[in-house]
Amino acid sequence: MLKHGILGLLNYSDQTGYEIMEVFRDSLQYFWTANTSQIYRELQGLKAKGFVTDTRVEQAGRPDKNVFRITPEGREELKRWLRDGDYGRMNNGLLMKVFFSGELPREENIAVFRGMEQHAKARREAMEQLDAVTDRYEKGLNDPERALYWKMTASFGKKYAKMMEEWSAECARMLEEEKA
Repeated sequence: MLKHGILGLLNYSDQTGYEIMEVFRDSLQYFWTANTSQIYRELQGLKAKGFVTDTRVEQAGRPDKNVFRITPEGREELKRWLRDGDYGRMNNGLLMKVFFSGELPREENIAVFRGMEQHAKARREAMEQLDAVTDRYEKGLNDPERALYWKMTASFGKKYAKMMEEWSAECARMLEEEKA
């Protein structure tokens, strides 16, 4: 999926690997994580498949940079992926762990759920900045319709973080009440 995320970004504009990483850091990291080495590895794979090309740009006093551009074949691959009908299977590592957590002491599980609650709360609070980030990218792209989809994604992320916060608090309370 990372390769399709990169194709999606390059569909908006030509970018360097560093610029792609900045977009991940500013917005996409709320639902898909990637580090710099993964991005550069995927860019090389996309180039090998003919989905992107790159142009070396010389810079005075700085190392040269590679600017990547999506090819027509890359655009077709992006569209194929968007149309493939796979909207996510329910493979959730967290729920697998919860299902088997009865093997651990109750107090340990309460602490885990309370930690998840705090993590989700911090994530929800951090996501409040997404509107400003989306607005900034929208101005740069000058395409309100595309930006609408970014806002939909941000809305899902905020609601998901709130749900995780509430769910983990509920799980901790259930364990605490069972103990009493």
